[in-house]
Amino acid sequence: MFENQQRDDVEALLKADAEFRHLYQRHRELDSKVHDADIGVLPIPEARLSVMKREKLYAKDRLQRIWDAKMQRRH
Repeated sequence: MFENQQRDDVEALLKADAEFRHLYQRHRELDSKVHDADIGVLPIPEARLSVMKREKLYAKDRLQRIWDAKMQRRH
């Protein structure tokens, strides 16, 4: 996530915004677990996996809104 953004901008926001930092870390954690479940190395019940995917999507959407607001303020 945010691979196409300036690394300095992402790092600055991670340092400055606790919510962004928490969501970013949570998204990375969920992304890893969902990936592992999808390839079969982490057995997770389908219902739990579905919840994790929704939470991951929520985190991604919230991160994008925070990022967009930051970028609007810069311009």
